[in-house]
Amino acid sequence: MPLGIYISVPFCRTKCSFCNFSSDVFSRAVFECYVDRVCADIENSPHVAAEMGGRLERAVDSIYLGGGTPTVLEAAQLDRLFGTLRSRFEVRPEAEVTIECAPGTLTSAMLDSLLRCGVNRVSLGVQSFVDQEAAAVGRLHKRATVLEDIVRLRAAGIMNINIDLIAGLPHQTADSWEFSLAETIATGAPHISVYMLEVDEDSRLGRELLAGGTRYHAHFVPDQEAIADLYLAASEWLSSVGIAQYEISNFAREGLESRHNLKYWTRLPYFGFGVDAHSMLASAAPDIDAVRFAPPDSLEQYIGGTSLQRDAVSHRAALEESLFLGLRLTRGISLRDLVAKFGEEALADARTTVVEFVKAGLMERRDDCVRLTARGRLLSNEVFERFIFADKIAR
Repeated sequence: MPLGIYISVPFCRTKCSFCNFSSDVFSRAVFECYVDRVCADIENSPHVAAEMGGRLERAVDSIYLGGGTPTVLEAAQLDRLFGTLRSRFEVRPEAEVTIECAPGTLTSAMLDSLLRCGVNRVSLGVQSFVDQEAAAVGRLHKRATVLEDIVRLRAAGIMNINIDLIAGLPHQTADSWEFSLAETIATGAPHISVYMLEVDEDSRLGRELLAGGTRYHAHFVPDQEAIADLYLAASEWLSSVGIAQYEISNFAREGLESRHNLKYWTRLPYFGFGVDAHSMLASAAPDIDAVRFAPPDSLEQYIGGTSLQRDAVSHRAALEESLFLGLRLTRGISLRDLVAKFGEEALADARTTVVEFVKAGLMERRDDCVRLTARGRLLSNEVFERFIFADKIAR
C-alpha cells in the first residue's frame, strides 16, 4: 500500500486568533535549524519505522505540507525538503502533492519552487472573502489578494486549488457568508473546506469566548445555532453547483477529493515529519493492527530531539477507529466490510449503537451501509464518542 507523507511547517507570518494548531510566529533564523531536523528525520525514517514496530513502504502517492504556512519558508529550504524526500522515498509520477498557502505569500521565487518540487495542489487559507472578517481574526490578506493568487497559480499550471472557509468568524452574518460562498464558487476552485469555528482553550479567541470577554472581537462571534445554520447553508449551496460534500468539512467536484486526507479517514498508512506530525503504519507484529507515533508539539523540544510518543493500536481499537473515522465520510461505512475484517462478534456493540442513532435521526442505513444524516454531521462529536469502546494496548 503506497504511503502518504505529511510535513509540518509550524511557521506563520501572524498567529490567527482562532488557531489552535502547533504553529506561531518565529524568527527566520529558526527556519534553517528546523529544515535541518526535518531532513534528518526523513533520512532516518527506515530506522524510526523499525524502532516503532511499523512496516514502511517506500512508494509514496501523496505528499502534504501543512502548518502553519509552509510558503513562508525560503524557496531553497522548500527545495531541500522535497529533494531529501525524493532521495529516500519513491514518489509516484501520479502522486498528489499539496501545500498549504496563506494568500499573499506566493512570491515568484516560491511559485518556481513549487513547480520544481512537483506541487500540483494548493490549499489557500482564505477563511473569508470579507476583508473586515479576515482582518478581525488576524489574517493579513484581502479579497483581492486571494483572487490574484488564484490567477497566478493557474497561470503556472496549478489548477487543483482548495479554498478554506470558516463559519462563525467575528462580524459574520448570513449575508456576509453568502457573499463569501458566492465569491468562492465564482473562483471555480474544485475543492472547498468549510469548518465551523471551534471554541476551546487552545486558541486566543476560544479562551476569550469561554471567558465572556471582548478581546479579539469575541463579542461579535455568532452563536452556535447561527454557526450551524451557516454550515448547513454552505452544504446546500455548494452541492447545488456540483461541489458535493464527501466528508464533514470537505466538498469537491467529482474526482478531485483530497487523496491525502482520505488516507486519514480510511486508515491507510502515512508518515509525518516535523512538530506534532502524526504517523500511522501497519504493525509488523501480528497481534497489533497498527502503530501510531508523533514527536512533541513544542518547536524547542522537537529541534532538541525529544523522543517520539508511541501508541500500539489493538485490533479492537482499529475497529473503533474504522467506525468514527469512516463515519466522517458522506458515503459512510460498510458493516459488511467491517465484519469481514474484524468479525461479527466484534461488531455487536456497534450494531446496537447504530440502531439507536438511526431511531434518533442522526444516522441512516441503506442495506449494509451506514452514514450520518445532515443533523448527525452537526452533532458528529457526540456520535463518535459512542463508538469509543476499545481499549488500547499499553505503550
